[in-house]
Amino acid sequence: MLAEKEIVEEVQSPQTEATLEEARRVSPEAALGDMVLVESTPEDFGRVAAQTAKQVILQRLREAERDAQYEEFADREGDMVHGTVHSITPQAVTVGLGRAEAILPRNQQIPGEGFRVRDRIRVYVLEVRKSSRGPVIVVTRTHPNMLRRLLEMEVPEINTGLVEIKAIAREAGKRAKVAVAALRDGIDPVGACVGLRGVRIQSIVRDLNDEKIDVIEWNSDSATFILKALSPARVSGVYLDEDPERGRTALVVVPEDQLSLAIGRAGVNARLAARLTGWRIDIKSLVEAAAESLNRLRTDPLYTDLIERFAESLPHVEAILAKKEEGRPVTPEEYSALTSFVERVQREVEARRGARRLAYLEKLAAVRGQIPASAYETPLAQANLPERVLATLSEGGYDTCGKVLEQLGMNADRLLALEGFGPKVVEELREVLQSHPYALPEPEPVAEIPEVPEVAEAEAEPVEGLAVAEGEAPAEALEAAVPAEGELAVAAEGGDTLEKAFQAIAEQISAVAAEGALEDEEEGEAGAGGKKKKGKKKKGARTVVFDEATGGLVVQKRRKPGRGGGWDTGEL
Repeated sequence: MLAEKEIVEEVQSPQTEATLEEARRVSPEAALGDMVLVESTPEDFGRVAAQTAKQVILQRLREAERDAQYEEFADREGDMVHGTVHSITPQAVTVGLGRAEAILPRNQQIPGEGFRVRDRIRVYVLEVRKSSRGPVIVVTRTHPNMLRRLLEMEVPEINTGLVEIKAIAREAGKRAKVAVAALRDGIDPVGACVGLRGVRIQSIVRDLNDEKIDVIEWNSDSATFILKALSPARVSGVYLDEDPERGRTALVVVPEDQLSLAIGRAGVNARLAARLTGWRIDIKSLVEAAAESLNRLRTDPLYTDLIERFAESLPHVEAILAKKEEGRPVTPEEYSALTSFVERVQREVEARRGARRLAYLEKLAAVRGQIPASAYETPLAQANLPERVLATLSEGGYDTCGKVLEQLGMNADRLLALEGFGPKVVEELREVLQSHPYALPEPEPVAEIPEVPEVAEAEAEPVEGLAVAEGEAPAEALEAAVPAEGELAVAAEGGDTLEKAFQAIAEQISAVAAEGALEDEEEGEAGAGGKKKKGKKKKGARTVVFDEATGGLVVQKRRKPGRGGGWDTGEL
């Protein structure tokens, strides 16, 4: 066995380092800092140990290769890839993806699609997971995102962002619907996807085993969007019902000759339209919708007041329906009359539904205002309910105390419809949930306001250049006593105000200087024995500063108190 070691002067790690002497036994030209292969076979290294080492090395290599494959395809999850069919079994098709193999399960294959070994196919990477035998790559050809990736590859406007895919509904092998929208004016999104003479969309259809694809233009208006989603059927009217409890339902009225086309084979067209738009779609023929509208006006107490408004058209509508029931032909004008009647009735119904929906939302807001917010986060298991009641509520979709309290406040009759629930059970349930101690909401943390450090008042400090010596003229002190900017705030409006301020400062400095000179003379006369000393008179150092307390100028004089101290500053 050979080990690669570094040549050093002093060996600290025998496993990775070797001396120059040992290295030159193997390579005479070796030098310090070089790498050399040195024999490091253990003394007890026999056949069994060699076989074990070989197996360990091979195992590590296989693990490294598996990790590399997993990292490569984990990043490609959700992408379209090309592969080659390696083997076919009743359960799955094995697809080769270069160094790795993927599994195409039976339920992820397009119905009626057949493969042969060595066929080139395009698949969508659905899942990549680790296993003891290496990464497991699951691919599909039925996922809606595969159609999205194919459109992105075939339509440059989608790839560049000029056209956006809003929604896709697909039943693999039967039909697919794609809603597209243009993000820039002047672009036809449907024409861009279909291509000239259908070249672009036909390429995708062939790749998906002749699956029919309807490309429709997305619209923000739900009624218009539903009308287009039911293509190729012709629709007479779309009427929406956004019920807060039952969900969103759309009544679609179509002519009788378009009813089967709107529903589609085995209902596939209606299902795809509902999945694409997010609405539950109820498709009815024009005659059926007219009969239901007439019956609603006569039997529903909420709409009986509309009979007088439709009094003129009711006999004509009844005659047309009777004629149709007898099997006699109906003229286009009579169909138009039925369409107008259904339109007027449904618009009145929509208006009254809107008023009821608004009242429902107001009541819901009032009920939720009386329920603690923490009740919606409290599971029913914490309310000490009987096991039978808890199981029934869970099956009914009630998982928190807040939902049950909300239903009790809105409409308790829906709880009575549950199995084994009677008025007594509902009242006991109300008492238990209302008396349950719910946790109070945690107060929101208040941001701490940083303390503003108090600004200490600046002590009066001597200003350099303002020391006035004895005998010097006050004018010299005035020149040096001009205050710094910011120490004395002087109003700068007009030249007169500024001049008066300077005159006041000059007068204060002159008065203070004269007072200081007089005190110096008095101190000189009151000296030891009143004797005059010969020689040059010693000048007393004085400083003129601004006093914030009095708002004026004061003179500070430095004195020499004696041996023990330094200079002392005393205010005069």
